[in-house]
Amino acid sequence: MMKKPELLAPAGNLEKLKFAIVYGADAVYLGGEAFGLRAGAGNFSFDDMAEGIAFAHERGRKVYVTVNIFAHNKDLAALPDYLRKVAELGADAILVSDPGVFQIAREVVPNLSIHISTQANNTNWQTAMFWQKLGAERIVLARELSLAEVGEITETCRKSGMETEMFVHGAMCISYSGRCLLSNFMVGRDANQGDCAHACRWRYRIQEEKRDGEYMEIEEDGRGAYIMNSKDLCLLPHLPEIIAAGVDSLKIEGRMKSPYYVANTVRIYRAAIDAYCAAPESYQCDPAWQEELTKVSHRDYTDGFALGKPKADAHRYEDGGYLRNYSFVGLVRGQDEEYIWVEQRHKICLEDTLEMITPTGEVYEWQVKGLVDKDKNSIESTPHAQMLYGIPWQGSIPAWSILRQKEIK
Repeated sequence: MMKKPELLAPAGNLEKLKFAIVYGADAVYLGGEAFGLRAGAGNFSFDDMAEGIAFAHERGRKVYVTVNIFAHNKDLAALPDYLRKVAELGADAILVSDPGVFQIAREVVPNLSIHISTQANNTNWQTAMFWQKLGAERIVLARELSLAEVGEITETCRKSGMETEMFVHGAMCISYSGRCLLSNFMVGRDANQGDCAHACRWRYRIQEEKRDGEYMEIEEDGRGAYIMNSKDLCLLPHLPEIIAAGVDSLKIEGRMKSPYYVANTVRIYRAAIDAYCAAPESYQCDPAWQEELTKVSHRDYTDGFALGKPKADAHRYEDGGYLRNYSFVGLVRGQDEEYIWVEQRHKICLEDTLEMITPTGEVYEWQVKGLVDKDKNSIESTPHAQMLYGIPWQGSIPAWSILRQKEIK
């Protein structure tokens, strides 16, 4: 019988954790206020972590906590107490990349599962067996692997009870397994301590060392080039091969993305995984799923290393930014007999055309013909941040539904 893989989603803060769970993630990964590689994300205080873990566990889902920095001596003193607290709060596992952190975790929280982060450069089956013999339960595979290599490693891991996890969607780093030195060298921000400046997204020109101030253009139009700016990973079309290979967990990148990004991306991968596992013989990747993935903030998509080494078209040379075709404009907080009640995330006006996605899978599109404030007074627009407003609606809409609006270029 085919094993359905875990769908693992990013949780940059407590709100994003709840969106991920509500929209179908089996598990989430998050960072605390220390020892993780996303210092720019909202991250979790211990109170938030406790609430998030409780929210997930009440719904039968899991929470993994990132402890995947490359630690310096100064980091080690506070680490044991931090790990004990994470274990006490009920985390299901921690993600680790540093052998020293791994050793401390084995000593102070021996019953807490350890997953080996992709930062540890996990590119072969022998590495997986090394970590398994030390007591790790799962290995997160490097993004630099082909699907054939993923299958070979997973087959070996399966025989020993070791789980495999791989990224299937999200941003790609130009540095090997995300171990970047460029950020630290250029602006003093250490990516391996969670403070990446994303220097690979900047625009570059070439200068010959003896010709100060003379820049040679990399592109014919003279604007310079984003030569290290990778497109985003999207392996949705390859889900059948990945699931058939027996990978245990499919991971979405994006702890610094919006709640809307998390919800919609999880929603699409949930639908695809469920459809394939229900009927693999007749499964087809729905073009509508791929279209939905273009409606979140993203760079152009690539299949990365899945089919072999990336070619030149795996990078976006024109600019370093994201494609944003839709804005997250509101979150449905409740409903009465007349209105759905929406928490504002971006201004809308009467006569605007909106779309709504729901945790139960329905998607709606309509033109706004009425707006009221919280006292049911008619209004023309919703200009105030996070104001509560009503839209006339007939029929039931689940809480956590999201309103989005196509951006006008």
